[in-house]
Amino acid sequence: MTDWVGGAVVSEALKLVIEEAKKFKAYKPLSKDLVSTMEKLLPITKEIDLKQKELDFGVGELKELKETIERARVLVLKFPKVKFYEKPKYTRKIGEINKDLLKFCQIDLQLLQHRNQLTLLGLTGDLVNKVDGLSKRMEDFSVHTPVSVFRDLCSVPKLDKVLVGLDWPLMELTKRLLDNDVVNLVVSAPPGCGKTTLVTQLCHDPKIKEKFKHIFFNVVSNTPNFRKLVQDLLQHSGYQELKFENDSQAVVGLRKLLEELKGPILLVLDDVWRGAETMLQKFQINLPDYKILVTSRFDFPSFGSSYQLKPLEDKDARALLVQLASRPYNVSQAEYEDLLQKILKRCNGFPIVIEVVGGSLKGRSLNTWKGQVESWSEGEKILDNHHPTVLECLQPSFNALESNLKECFLDMGLFLEDQKIRASVIIDIWMELYGKGSSTMCMKYLEDLASQNLLKLVPLGNEQEDGFYNEFLVTQHDILRELAICQSELNEKLERNRLNMDIREDQFPDWCLNLNQPINARLLSISTDDKFSSNWVEMDCPNVEVLVLNISSSNYALPSFIARMKKLKVLTITNHGFYRARLRNFSCLSSLPNLKRIRLEKTSITLLDIHQLQLNSLKKLSLVMCSFGEVFYDTEEINVSKALQSLQEIDIDYCYDLDELPYWIFEAVSLKTLSITNCIKLSKLPEELGNLSKLEVLRLSSCINLSELPETVAELSNLRFMDISQCVGLRKLPLEIGKLEKLTKISMRKCWRCELPDSVRNLENLEVKCDEETRTTLWERLKPKMRNLSVHVEETEHNLNLLQMF
Repeated sequence: MTDWVGGAVVSEALKLVIEEAKKFKAYKPLSKDLVSTMEKLLPITKEIDLKQKELDFGVGELKELKETIERARVLVLKFPKVKFYEKPKYTRKIGEINKDLLKFCQIDLQLLQHRNQLTLLGLTGDLVNKVDGLSKRMEDFSVHTPVSVFRDLCSVPKLDKVLVGLDWPLMELTKRLLDNDVVNLVVSAPPGCGKTTLVTQLCHDPKIKEKFKHIFFNVVSNTPNFRKLVQDLLQHSGYQELKFENDSQAVVGLRKLLEELKGPILLVLDDVWRGAETMLQKFQINLPDYKILVTSRFDFPSFGSSYQLKPLEDKDARALLVQLASRPYNVSQAEYEDLLQKILKRCNGFPIVIEVVGGSLKGRSLNTWKGQVESWSEGEKILDNHHPTVLECLQPSFNALESNLKECFLDMGLFLEDQKIRASVIIDIWMELYGKGSSTMCMKYLEDLASQNLLKLVPLGNEQEDGFYNEFLVTQHDILRELAICQSELNEKLERNRLNMDIREDQFPDWCLNLNQPINARLLSISTDDKFSSNWVEMDCPNVEVLVLNISSSNYALPSFIARMKKLKVLTITNHGFYRARLRNFSCLSSLPNLKRIRLEKTSITLLDIHQLQLNSLKKLSLVMCSFGEVFYDTEEINVSKALQSLQEIDIDYCYDLDELPYWIFEAVSLKTLSITNCIKLSKLPEELGNLSKLEVLRLSSCINLSELPETVAELSNLRFMDISQCVGLRKLPLEIGKLEKLTKISMRKCWRCELPDSVRNLENLEVKCDEETRTTLWERLKPKMRNLSVHVEETEHNLNLLQMF
């Protein structure tokens, strides 16, 4: 052996041999294999050079390795002089050297490191002895790959994406992570929003690297294996893989590793899926300076504090698109800006969508840009075949849903894109299809989808009582709506369970012209623009249970074929135009035997139209932002109690011109809930209100001109909840309100001017929700005089998102 290896550190000698071997291509593939083996060995030799004394590698133990490296050096230096006929001999020598190096990696080095690992961990007495009385043994270690090859198992990935719009989230996340009170942190967002990119950038941030001595980054995915994750952490830290027989052993191994590492530790668990709560708890080990950062499509509120990553703001989305998609040649600035805005509107701030669309337009002609925008305007979706990457990203989120939530998610495709939907609209549909009549269960479905970041629930004000969900908005990113529609379009159009029909002007889709067979859909959504003239083609839809009409014209006739939808349960008509739409052909709804819920938004009707339909099965009528014109009494005698014998709920909201209620409402004696909210012209209620003997809920919030309630309210013997919040003009409650034995809840924020009659003292177990001024002015003095009175202060809150609805 020459002094060349003896005088140099092992890693430097090996590096020189690798450089020489790479110069010669004549001995492929053997020379390529040799280089590959030596490159794997290089980080091991660097560790040996740095920690030879600590790891207790003796001179004799490394003698064979040094001799093999010297043989490799001598061999590769002879490559240029080798004659053609000598090539087989040198080929055999390359193979022998490669075999000797592999032997060292696979057997000799593993034995040496296994011995030193036990010493460093203090496990000479055997790790498994510490767990559940296990036998004193260590599983056989692998003899196939050198341990140090796995030193990057849990390393922070390199950044390979253009980072745009993450400055603020990065600053917020850094602040939270450096907060001593934050131990566990969950970064959640819909798929494709850049969670992993954000957290990767965070781990490379100098402040985080300075704070945490050890940063581990482990991808969990949707099939988590706690033992495998702990094994990866051990191998990454330089220890031999340990075979755990159960998770309890792995917890002890994890704790021992964390204790041995010393110094602040950050463990990143990337892409954690729903159902992994138990696994996350096993990682929660109470040690100082140990924190866990989780990224997920789902929320884990019980695990730790949460950070919601939002889609990109407009300026950041624009900057990302400009970086990814080079400006087409020969386009004016005005036209370029117009195209950019249309593309950005379609991408709606989703980084993955911007990346995919931007990449598809990079270097393409102006015609390609225009063609892409035009195809979207004609109904093409981003998730169509030419953008499979986005679908591949989103699809797992749908696949992970339980079967009932899959159905609920698919229903979100019935509504228009970029729409703010009242939660009550969706709940009405789900109650008839899935909820078995329970609004609470349907609200839970919405919350479950929101917890999986497949939609958003936006509260508009204070929490509502008794299943009233008008104060919640539901929003959904357009790309997630497309996902719902794509899942529904797997079958042929006429065989689909859910069907969307988009009519532009009077141009119907080709597939619905000259139909010679029925449409099978159970849920049907028809959208028309402001140029639609209500000239309908005939369709047979015998199985439709939910009909959603999205309209935009100021004059709209309902299609006559509705009259043949004998299974129809829910009808929702929403006007998206600027002016209220006058509805015609309302009579086509007459006598539909199963129609249980009607909701009209931003329409103009006559209230007499409703009871003349004689819908025996109608349970709920919702009128939002509607105009009624003059309220008058019909001369025709109609037995309302029979015509609307099943009607249990009326909801009238934001109907500004309503100053008087029609008489027939108070003849609907089956009514249990009457909600008249945000109707600013309503000044009084008639004495006939007392006829509603089954009424349980009377909601009159934000009727600011309502000055008094009729004395007949005292006759509502089943009334249990009354809401008069924001009725700032109300001056007194009925004198005999104390007779309402079942009245247990009153909500009356901003009603401190309202006079309470003496009879209110007779109400037992009453719960009052009000503001601080109403509490001190009206109720505080009554506490000693009333039995079990509880008063809760709730200051009025209103979300400004409400203003964007109108």
